[in-house]
Amino acid sequence: MRLTTLTAIAALTMGAVGGLSTGAMAETLRISTFLPPMHTFNRALTAWGDELSTATNGELTVEIFPAGQLGPPPRQFDLVRSGGADIAVILHGATPGRFPMTELAGLPLTHPSAGLESAISSRRLTELAPEYLAGEHEGTRILWMAVTPPLKIHLTDTDPSDLANLQGLRIRYAGAIWQQIIEALGASPVPVPPAESTDAMSRGVVDGASFPFEATQAFDMAPVAHYSLEPGLASATFAVVMGDDAYARLSPEHQALVDSTTGPDRAEWYGGMWDDGEAHGRQYMVDGGVTIVTMDAAQTASLAGVFSGIVTGAIEGVGGNAAEFVAAYSE
Repeated sequence: MRLTTLTAIAALTMGAVGGLSTGAMAETLRISTFLPPMHTFNRALTAWGDELSTATNGELTVEIFPAGQLGPPPRQFDLVRSGGADIAVILHGATPGRFPMTELAGLPLTHPSAGLESAISSRRLTELAPEYLAGEHEGTRILWMAVTPPLKIHLTDTDPSDLANLQGLRIRYAGAIWQQIIEALGASPVPVPPAESTDAMSRGVVDGASFPFEATQAFDMAPVAHYSLEPGLASATFAVVMGDDAYARLSPEHQALVDSTTGPDRAEWYGGMWDDGEAHGRQYMVDGGVTIVTMDAAQTASLAGVFSGIVTGAIEGVGGNAAEFVAAYSE
């Protein structure tokens, strides 16, 4: 679903509660992200904020604090729960072990049967969130979930045409699942904050990093990378969450507007932006002289066997209804 449809929903919602001006007290929602200003998330949140402002005649607006101005990636969730921000973008892998069920959506070679595009996977994860993931996000309302296009491995000097060449390399990762993926490939996982990855590659701290193509453009990675390996191996999960207290502070009319402009439709719309950005990011790498290495079917099939233990172990480790969740996500 595209922005025009969501805007129409917002207009209909506000029309049902009395038109553009509700007479409610003006509110500005403080949104924290750790991502650079031009990242897709910040552009999407700006567009959403414009919708809210238009629908309320300026009574409900947003103010975005990008690039970790209010706190680093691991602090974003607690920032919202403590009231330091009203809304934040959460990278679940930034706090390993805190969101174990949610991170199962990022298992290697795991995605909805309809496809691995972000529009599909983000919508599906948002649909499942109320039943399976609300407990891991206690104290907040999940506005929408986002699943990246599967992350690729980007390398400074090593040609990955032969997967054996990955052995012994130091590769930046985020999250326990990607740590295991890198180890299964015979490489060494190194934790590096997203915004510091390009610098770490340029200084030789790491030999590569795992990101979707879209993020390589946001972090200007083409000048330091010589190779990228596709297709992607596994995704990373994000959530846009709003503190319960921040939501309770809003008037009923403004709550209704937030509800009508978030959820699965918003997740699909946002995922579509990521998919568009992925295509542009890939072209950015090509234009920057990066060699794109595409695995053949035999190589991809061999990796399914390599990663099978990671998938089984992760599901068993979470326990409870984890297998049910992964099956529902993969439908």
